[in-house]
Amino acid sequence: MEWICTICQYHYDPAAGDPENGIEPGTQFEDLPDDWVCPICGAGKDMFEPA
Repeated sequence: MEWICTICQYHYDPAAGDPENGIEPGTQFEDLPDDWVCPICGAGKDMFEPA
């Protein structure tokens, strides 16, 4: 399931991960570190909702 940032509309796709920030492809949203933030706007995980 993809997740979307409610501030900037960035889509987190678990299949792609966030390699530029050390998140391997295949990492589910629930498994992201608590201090992971949106790579576009810096919002915390609490600002994301299922897409």
